[in-house]
Amino acid sequence: MSRPRVVIVGAGFAGYRAARTLARVTRGRARITLLNPTDYFLYLPLLPQVAAGILEPRRVTVSLPGTLHGVRLLLGEADGVDLDRRSIHYTDPEGGTGSVGYDRLVLAVGSVNKLLPVPGVAEHAHGFRGLPEALYLRDHVTRQVELAAAADDPRHRAARCTFVVVGAGYTGTEVAAQLQLLTDSLARRLLPGTARPRWILLDVAPRVLPELDERLSRAADRVLRARGVDVRTGTSVKEATREGVLLSDGGSVPSRTLVWCVGVRPDPLVEAVGQPVEQGRLIVDPYLQVPGRSDVHACGDAAAVPDLERPGRFTPMTAQHAWRQGKVAGENVAASLGLGRRRRAYRHRDLGFAVDLGGVQAAANPLGVPLSGLPAGVVTRGYHLAALPGNRVRVAADWLLEAVLPRQAVQLGLVRSWSVPLDTASPEPARQRPGGEPARQQTLPRNPLQGDS
Repeated sequence: MSRPRVVIVGAGFAGYRAARTLARVTRGRARITLLNPTDYFLYLPLLPQVAAGILEPRRVTVSLPGTLHGVRLLLGEADGVDLDRRSIHYTDPEGGTGSVGYDRLVLAVGSVNKLLPVPGVAEHAHGFRGLPEALYLRDHVTRQVELAAAADDPRHRAARCTFVVVGAGYTGTEVAAQLQLLTDSLARRLLPGTARPRWILLDVAPRVLPELDERLSRAADRVLRARGVDVRTGTSVKEATREGVLLSDGGSVPSRTLVWCVGVRPDPLVEAVGQPVEQGRLIVDPYLQVPGRSDVHACGDAAAVPDLERPGRFTPMTAQHAWRQGKVAGENVAASLGLGRRRRAYRHRDLGFAVDLGGVQAAANPLGVPLSGLPAGVVTRGYHLAALPGNRVRVAADWLLEAVLPRQAVQLGLVRSWSVPLDTASPEPARQRPGGEPARQQTLPRNPLQGDS
């Protein structure tokens, strides 16, 4: 008899874990295909360190063919799902199209940037969703300090050395913390005797890291303020221009850099499936199965999974959930094919969160124990090394080199601004679906093992 076909769409934390679990449980008794735009799994929690020049880009990428044995990688982006015919339509990286059939489908397409209707943001802000954005931001920040060093006008110099980050969640806080250390290092070398670069962190929430325990939030706030980061809570951007930003409190900030870290929304493909959704996420039962569709499972940011610990609510869009849901989805798909143990419901137990603030500073609450400073830094880096599916030695080596050698800061020029638009779901003129309809732009999977971005 032919082996059943399982297609997993997306190789973020949920999709990667589902593929790895399925391969382990089925042991070659199923044909597993992983459809993803890239050949790597991206470990997003360490992406701010890539932007800051601490880690090389390949350190946070894990090869899919190299680590998912028994899984066929299909490079492409899904842009259509036909549930009745059990097929996925996709566009490959070179613009070609194709389709792949399945007996079981796992949707783990993740999320894209969440845009708010703020004038000028889509045109002038920089997102932070994947390697291209991180590499571009590092070049951009380095360039601003270098251009400031060559400027004669003090106001022009100050504007280039002012950096605004919107969103004081995990990603925004880590971006501000890590890149503030980078610009201070650059300024000491290029702008001696002048005021240090200015970083402003904005959020409409009453405190930074509102998802964390208030003690950890206060600890992170103290670290940021001690370094000179201007933390403004209850404030956001009213309008963005090429010359700066207007704030919701009536103020204005001359700046050439606006980093948008306000959160994510489910990939638009989810709603195109045509099944019931909850705030853009595909509704599933506790077994991660789409009701009425025994052949379709969903997990991660793409799925609205009932929270059995909090009846009536859904699990939040965090990668800690996505990682564990991927394992349950893999086991349940195998069980539905008669290739594994009986299926089980997804039930989450929080292990805590960790936020790396650069240097030896961090905020963490492993197993509910609040930590800050050096102990939190040790726990945070140990956690990341344990969570990484690969490259552990290389990451540890980069951290060691960072501790004993001066940081390298040069513009690589590999990524241009037009190639990293903030709206990762906007039409891409260079690619067309059959019939001339614009395809969705390629998006990179969202991958943290900690909280949301």
